[in-house]
Amino acid sequence: MHASTCLWGTLQLATLGAAATNTTSSAAAISSISSSTTVPTVPTGVPIAGDYNGRYRPQVHFSPPKHFMNDPNGMFRDANGTWHLYYQYNPTANVAGNQHWGHATSDDLYHWINQPIALFPPKDNVFVFSGSAVVDVNNTSGFFPNQTNGVVAVYTLAEYNDDGPGPQNQNIAVSHDGGYTFTPYKKNPVIASNSSQFRDPKVIRYDDHWVMAVAYPYDFEIGIFTSKNLVDWTPTSNFSHHGLLALQWECPNLVKMPYIDEKGEKHDDMWLLAVSVNPGAPVGGSIMQYYPGKFNGTHFDAVDSAARIADFGKDNYAGQFFYEETANDDPVFIAWASNWQYTQVVPTSEEGWRSVMSLPRKTYLKKAPRLGWKLINEPYDLTPVRGEVLEDKKDLGNGTVVVDFSDVESNAIYWQVNVTGIPKSGIPDMATLNFTVASPITGENLKGGFFLGGDTPFFIDRSGTKGFDNVFFTDKFSTNSLLTKDTWSMSGVFDRSILEVFVDGGLESATNTFFSTQPLTLLSLSTAHLPVGIKVSVRVDELKSTWADLADSKDGLVHGNITSVNDASMKIDAVPPNIPGF
Repeated sequence: MHASTCLWGTLQLATLGAAATNTTSSAAAISSISSSTTVPTVPTGVPIAGDYNGRYRPQVHFSPPKHFMNDPNGMFRDANGTWHLYYQYNPTANVAGNQHWGHATSDDLYHWINQPIALFPPKDNVFVFSGSAVVDVNNTSGFFPNQTNGVVAVYTLAEYNDDGPGPQNQNIAVSHDGGYTFTPYKKNPVIASNSSQFRDPKVIRYDDHWVMAVAYPYDFEIGIFTSKNLVDWTPTSNFSHHGLLALQWECPNLVKMPYIDEKGEKHDDMWLLAVSVNPGAPVGGSIMQYYPGKFNGTHFDAVDSAARIADFGKDNYAGQFFYEETANDDPVFIAWASNWQYTQVVPTSEEGWRSVMSLPRKTYLKKAPRLGWKLINEPYDLTPVRGEVLEDKKDLGNGTVVVDFSDVESNAIYWQVNVTGIPKSGIPDMATLNFTVASPITGENLKGGFFLGGDTPFFIDRSGTKGFDNVFFTDKFSTNSLLTKDTWSMSGVFDRSILEVFVDGGLESATNTFFSTQPLTLLSLSTAHLPVGIKVSVRVDELKSTWADLADSKDGLVHGNITSVNDASMKIDAVPPNIPGF
């Protein structure tokens, strides 16, 4: 985990919200990682079953079958096109601690199959924190003499004792079955350390060598290491003290990032370094920031020292990009949709689980007028989950459209609003475009909207939902959305207890969880005081549940893949004896 690693200090900070509401104590949370704690038996070889029917349980987002999840880890796409998502996972409790790597797979990034746990702690007081995974197609490691689909996981092992955190080291484990089961390297760690602040290795391929970005959290540094074989690592450079410092840096991601220049032409020679910070985000708690720049295989140079925040909501942290050996499309990333200020006390524990991942997002950089470099975020192709069209209005004018989606079984919808014909001047300050998602029973609601005139702020307000009260659960968020052309757009995904909004083609995005006492089932989109010539089109689609069809007809639970790791064609019971270190 980190802060996402369940740092000793982070757990104390994360449980302040619990103390404020008397729902749990800091001592209880911290005891979950005590060296003297005896944890329940964790199942091996079979996935954990989960109930995906709760009123808070998202239907098009990934969430764990049971218990507590945080950061995405080790994400990669294999040669068959299967997406592998690993994640920080406590399989025995609804709070952080006892960290494992959970695992799920998908062919479209929406329909996920829960797999057996992939990585286990080696002993009670050592936990498997965040990291990454790569496919060693050319057998650079020597671990895969007769295959091209060998997977190497690179991760932090963190030790905790009764008197506090011990050393954090970088380790590897090897999978000969395409990423389903792993064998730890006997000569671990591959990068040893005496520090309790050294974690979250992200490994990529660059030309003829491997590159690792790893965090020194309290030093506000990202170390860059290189290796020919994934075992022997050499430090080459550090990147530090850019942008927002907060308390600590975590979860670095280094990725080659296409960009579109001011002329609309696409290029592929930019890089992006993403770093998550916690606590100390602009709206409190945890957030992800990013730096566009250049990378030569050993050194990363940012274009400037500006702080660029990836999401103006409060629930977007530790995002990780999928590793692909031959990536022909825009990079895809998924983030943990929560915040360490309150994640351990949100009411989803009533349903036996906590935390959700963001939508998968396709990304690229754009040189935006006045703003400079921006990371564009848009949902990955939603086609696999889009259902019936609930509304399709070509021109709303100055009016309102109301969509009752109470009959949508998933309680999830997607909307898209496109504004055209925007004049260069003369827009009144009171010209607005608003949305509200409400419960006709309780009046609870989520709101958001855009003021087209003046300083053009866009806002989101979750204060109208009443299912959770916490001093750190900030309820209002806003950003500027500059009108630099004659078009503007806004889209949103509403999924039971999470809202993601994408503004102006993904130039800005916001991720916010919410908790209402009754389902929100009524969408209202309205405009007012728009000048003549502006045209507003609205489309609303049902989103189909990706979990409902997986539920067992007898017990209603989603059992996951109970055959793959028991299949002799998939499982490697022993690493061949001629491979060193196993």
